[in-house]
Amino acid sequence: MDRSTSVGKLKGIGEKTEKLLGKLDIHTIDDLIHYYPREYEAFGPLQDISDIKPGEICAIDITVAKSAEVKKVRSLTIVNAYVTDASGMLKVTWYNMPFLKNTIKHGYKMVLRGRVVKNRYETVMEHPVIYKRDDYMALCGARQPVYALTAGLSNKVLSKAVKQALSEIKDIKDYIPAGIRKENELAELNYALRTIHFPKDEQELIFARKRLVFDEFFLFVLGIRLLKEKSSEKKNVYDISRASLSDRLIEALPYELTNAQKKVWSEIKNDLLGSRMMNRLVQGDVGSGKTVLAVLALLTVVENGYQGALMAPTEVLAKQHYESLLQMLKGCGIMLEQGYGRKRPVNIVLLTGSMTAKEKKCAYALIENHEADIIIGTHALIQEKVVYDNLALVITDEQHRFGVRQRELLSKKAVNEDYFGAEDELQEPVYEDEKQQWIKEARALLNIETGGKSAKSVTESVSEPHILVMSATPIPRTLALIIYGDMDISVVDELPAQRLPIKNCVVDTSYRPTAYKFIEAEVRKGRQVYVICPLVEESEMLDAENVLDYTEKLKAQLSPDIRIAYLHGRMKAKEKDEIMECFADGGINVLVSTTVIEVGINVPNATVMMVENAERFGLAQLHQLRGRVGRGKHQSYCIFINGSGSDDKNKRLEILNKSNDGFYIAAEDLKLRGPGDMFGIRQSGMLDFSIGDIYTDAEILKTAAKAAEMVLKEDHGFEREENTELGRKVESEMLKRISRLYL
Repeated sequence: MDRSTSVGKLKGIGEKTEKLLGKLDIHTIDDLIHYYPREYEAFGPLQDISDIKPGEICAIDITVAKSAEVKKVRSLTIVNAYVTDASGMLKVTWYNMPFLKNTIKHGYKMVLRGRVVKNRYETVMEHPVIYKRDDYMALCGARQPVYALTAGLSNKVLSKAVKQALSEIKDIKDYIPAGIRKENELAELNYALRTIHFPKDEQELIFARKRLVFDEFFLFVLGIRLLKEKSSEKKNVYDISRASLSDRLIEALPYELTNAQKKVWSEIKNDLLGSRMMNRLVQGDVGSGKTVLAVLALLTVVENGYQGALMAPTEVLAKQHYESLLQMLKGCGIMLEQGYGRKRPVNIVLLTGSMTAKEKKCAYALIENHEADIIIGTHALIQEKVVYDNLALVITDEQHRFGVRQRELLSKKAVNEDYFGAEDELQEPVYEDEKQQWIKEARALLNIETGGKSAKSVTESVSEPHILVMSATPIPRTLALIIYGDMDISVVDELPAQRLPIKNCVVDTSYRPTAYKFIEAEVRKGRQVYVICPLVEESEMLDAENVLDYTEKLKAQLSPDIRIAYLHGRMKAKEKDEIMECFADGGINVLVSTTVIEVGINVPNATVMMVENAERFGLAQLHQLRGRVGRGKHQSYCIFINGSGSDDKNKRLEILNKSNDGFYIAAEDLKLRGPGDMFGIRQSGMLDFSIGDIYTDAEILKTAAKAAEMVLKEDHGFEREENTELGRKVESEMLKRISRLYL
């Protein structure tokens, strides 16, 4: 079977399943075999009840001693039963599974597998999976792959499809030269692909994974280096010679910039006023003051007659940036000189995908006619029908790195392209007089004063803009130089003096009742709370807290008048934005969420962050989550709950307890990483690699970068016989991988 064959050709994959796989971006056999497991479930030997320990996942062979009883606490259904073996008795609890009452009868024999917790009164196995003894023994000792799924698709169906695909495809020609494989002790490609899905043991899995992680980093670094060669040393085509507005803003701010902010602003300003185009990354912890640096850069290009754009990862954050920027400039009295002593405000326009067709038309007209100086939005800034006039600067978030393709989209938008024609939302032509009407309405709608340049001058600006990327992800400099190899790097490594440090604690599951009381007390003070769970819904393979069940559990624990809602990545974009906006406006007291809130929302009133199963996240990601609180004037708190009961995991989490410095945490995290850390929920999520993680796999990243640089130095054109297959791979895969991972 050819790897380009549709997955619909596999046995057992009907039209419905094929569509579900498509939602995971799995369309071909090749896509399927490269869709790696996110976790592996190890089935250990059966244990006696007397030997089990709180915090551990275990399996017990038991008999039901007391038939199941069902009780309802508000909207949560709880099933309780008592089971026994020769060594003792144990309470078992299931949530929202009332039908089990008909199965869990006195004398019923079965194997239960789940996590054991100890509450205030007794030891309980929570929400275990039920097996027949023979079925469990068949799984015992094996490692079963666990895949990220979509609603309606089971792990069993996906696993079966992968197994069938691997058995029917021909061997893939290995593109990594034999010398590099030998030097770095890498597995053969076909072995690695088969083993990553169905490893016999942990040693095999580590060996296979190392090869695939190396491949991903190796091709990535090759792509970055080749892109840098094409884009480096570009001459600054923008005439930027003044920065008096930014100086005025700095003087008018109600606080003084930190020394770190001053240093980084000097680097940004030198780029904008210098002879070469800017392509700079600004790293800094949440709260270090990166946003004001972005505003200073935007004001500088605006003062010199150009436009600037700020792209945010979510609509909620885009709106928050828009409103805060309006208030900041108005509060500081920042005005643009218009000549002859006339002044006008800096005109700021918001552009997001959810805006109505009329609102977008108004925004388009203002942007094209240069009556919008600063444009703030989401990907609508590049995906919608926007024509810019002299766009000189684009500032983006790390989640939406603004690269070659996007720069081309912006630089090639010109007035003579009929963006107001029949292809737009209204499906009818818009002529010049009608376009002027849009501008008139837009001015009235947004209270914008006239004085912008004519759109005729747009043809003067067809060059790529300056690029500034803001990142709150703490990455040790050695790794940042590799990952962001095409960029200059600035670091804001100092927090403003007025920031209250977050108070942290690392606790086990027995602390939950105390945590719930504390959450309720904070809500009574008028504050808001985040609760993070690693899963969206209950998993048959993973034992960890999930958003849907936890929301119901929390409603049963907190007072009825406390408004609780949930948020996760499977929700529709509009629904997610509505929830985040409601939380930002104070309409929700407690938000139970996955890590989808890691970026994209700013709620100064939120003072508590509680993370369930904190041991399942990387420290860098936990630090990012912690950054959602501590943004206002009130004292903030972060509660990390270690659900594993492991002292080693607790030791790791204690690093967060000791420090709020993201770069220190990232460095310490690297020291503690071991091969076993790969078997968990993705650590950093950085750049969305398929299998590699820049923290867990830091050493592999370094060796891959070294190998890539050696190949380019010795055989830049991939002309040697041993590099021919690699050259084909780079040619066919580079743009696809770079666009997915980096742009």
